[in-house]
Amino acid sequence: MIVETLWRWRVALMAVGVGLLAAMMRFVGLGYPTTLVFDEVFYARGAYSLVTLGFEGDWGGDNQDFAAGDYSELSTEGDYVVHPLVGKMLIGLGIQLFGPTPFGWRFMGALLGTVTVVIVALLARHLLRSTVFGAVAGLLLAVEGVHVVLSRSALLDIYLTFFVVAGFALLIVDRAHARSRLLASADALRTQAGLPPGATLPGLGPRTGVRWWRLAAIVALSLSVSVKWSGLWFMAIFLVLSVVWDLADRRAAGVERWFAGAFARAVPAFLVTVAVLPAVYLASWLPWFRSEQSYGRRWAEDNPGEGLTWLPESLRSLVHYHQQMWEFHRTLDEPHNYESNPLLWLVQWRPTAFHFDDAPEAACGAERCVSAIHSLGHPLIWWAGVAVLLFALWRVLRRRDLLAATLVVGVLAGWLPWLPYSHRTIFTFYTVAIAPFMVLLLVWGLSRIARPDRLGWWQADSPGQPHGTGEPDASRAIRGSWSRRGSVLVGAYVAAVLLLAGYFAPLWLGTPIPFEYWQLHMWLPSWV
Repeated sequence: MIVETLWRWRVALMAVGVGLLAAMMRFVGLGYPTTLVFDEVFYARGAYSLVTLGFEGDWGGDNQDFAAGDYSELSTEGDYVVHPLVGKMLIGLGIQLFGPTPFGWRFMGALLGTVTVVIVALLARHLLRSTVFGAVAGLLLAVEGVHVVLSRSALLDIYLTFFVVAGFALLIVDRAHARSRLLASADALRTQAGLPPGATLPGLGPRTGVRWWRLAAIVALSLSVSVKWSGLWFMAIFLVLSVVWDLADRRAAGVERWFAGAFARAVPAFLVTVAVLPAVYLASWLPWFRSEQSYGRRWAEDNPGEGLTWLPESLRSLVHYHQQMWEFHRTLDEPHNYESNPLLWLVQWRPTAFHFDDAPEAACGAERCVSAIHSLGHPLIWWAGVAVLLFALWRVLRRRDLLAATLVVGVLAGWLPWLPYSHRTIFTFYTVAIAPFMVLLLVWGLSRIARPDRLGWWQADSPGQPHGTGEPDASRAIRGSWSRRGSVLVGAYVAAVLLLAGYFAPLWLGTPIPFEYWQLHMWLPSWV
């Protein structure tokens, strides 16, 4: 009876389990360090300003005065900031809940980072038809170094990651619902027309109704753009991917004009996107519109006849402000100790040091103790993930594997757009938005080791699956479809990942350790 109950609740137990591990990695000691780390100096103070003034005021004085509780240097003059407001508003929500403390300004990042882990676990469970591999995906992301560090820091990238993953998950749900309706409608039309099962349907195929889940995905992805503009790449690529899914599903449903049918259904989605994205983005700037002291708020009034004169003055001012922001990002090329070339991001060649300070001797019992926080990706996850990425690309090119393509797209959407900007001052921690998709891709590779093709789990021509998708079909899996040797290898790999996570955890959490022990973690000269 107990076993049956546990089996019935296995998905919920899996989600709770990985969520607890993720929360432990993200919330324990969240208030340490008590100082501002790395770019928290911009975003924590900006969030406090939004909470107290209603807009982002300019700060003077020492950067760490804020962390010490001195807010006297906040002025009512608008600050020139170069990112949208949603991420800072979420940081501000944590400040409203817990005060302007390190725990307060980091709380929402840790919360949404934990939620992201649970979403990824459920995504893997759905895509791979396996609660076991859903748990593996959750475990891997829960202990992935870049994701842990960014979840524990008041930077914008963890909020970007959350909305990107949420949007992707909503598109997966949309596909499942739309495909179910499509196949059911196609069968009903065949019955009405007296056609045999599987017969080709003439025309564009049946409608699938209003796609509410896709609308929700568009809103979530629009919010990602409202955190950082790089969310636009994810949004564009994922929405194109959803059209590719429609193409495959209409072809699988036996629709004669499957390409034209999917394209016709994509037009309304495109029109909705071009309406929703600007609406959500402009709404995110409401604090700027409402505050007369916001930076550049009165530019149009002070510069009559300049800019886009056909726009209202407030929008003309905002457009000019965005032109300034774009120019800043385009020309940002100041030398930095931790800037990195995106060509090497996926192997974590040059991680960013967020914090490094000496700690009291009593903190670790050594002659010299240090507290260090490095946004260093888990080596076993990223290095193995690159190998799986190459295999997945081969599967896409040679086998037209749609599932592999789906996961590859998530990685490439967060990586390739940065390559033309390798001359700019950019950092490896931007890969936090890639990490969930790298984990999904890696777990897909692990599942193929544990359930190889020869044992019948992965069916290229499963009923209801597009030809050549490579998606698993549990209904056709045979007894013994798990390879004993492959399962042992996967289990050993996961155990090694967890053990190594324990080894690197002090560098993610800032735990005081002996200086010599810190040196042992610097496996590559570029990590120092």
